[in-house]
Amino acid sequence: MTQEQKAVTPMQQREIEFYGDEIVAVQTVDGDVVVPVRPICELIGVAWPPQYNRIKRDLILSEEATVVTVTITTAGATQTQSREMVALPLKYLNGWLFGMNASRVKPEIKERLLRYQRECYDVLYEAFFENKVTARPDPLVDELLRGDSAEARAYQMAMAIANMAREQLLMRQRVESAESILTKHEQRLQILEAGQGDDSRFISENQAVEISQAVKTIANELTKRSGRNQFGSVYGELYRRMEVTSYKRLPAPQFDEAMDFLRQWWQSLTDQSGVPF
Repeated sequence: MTQEQKAVTPMQQREIEFYGDEIVAVQTVDGDVVVPVRPICELIGVAWPPQYNRIKRDLILSEEATVVTVTITTAGATQTQSREMVALPLKYLNGWLFGMNASRVKPEIKERLLRYQRECYDVLYEAFFENKVTARPDPLVDELLRGDSAEARAYQMAMAIANMAREQLLMRQRVESAESILTKHEQRLQILEAGQGDDSRFISENQAVEISQAVKTIANELTKRSGRNQFGSVYGELYRRMEVTSYKRLPAPQFDEAMDFLRQWWQSLTDQSGVPF
């Protein structure tokens, strides 16, 4: 992975069946679908390093490549681990697949490569955007669903409810993401306003003392454990978290947030439910 490849935030990971293979794909919080490339290479039977180099050389694919965290099942499907992988947006997957010349690969993987080139994109698109989950939908089921039986109506209603729930989940995620961004902008605005010379916008002297005592308590505990003075590191982490250069310049609306952060730090450090500040 290179610094140029941007990381994306996964919202939903799915394993899609494709002629007996399981293809991993991830839907991001923005609603896009990205496909980790290395597992595809392993399924087809081609080496990953040359394909990665080909992606980096391609002007378009190199710009569109991202890094996504996927969950991998290991040790006989009993353990899982998270791993960062290079991924391509679904709409660019065929651009990469068709860059492999089927006439130049080993004979034993030629048919598999051709199958991926012909159908892989369609299967992944259908799985995420049309709620299909296999490479070959059962034509008999499709025919039955066009009927007017009670079972067909129940199935259609269930699918409608599932689609509605899916859209609500996506909407909730987008709203929460937007709220998080607005909160950060509001905090930055408070800091900017506090810097305009109105001291009433900052925390009071009593509140500053509370923060100072909390920092002192945490720093003493860390110093006792490490043998080194930890006051600077505690203040530094507080300033980084609250985006200020001094606790006395903390905007008043952020006082509770700062104290909550220090209380949680103390609890995680001492494994105690109560806090002395």
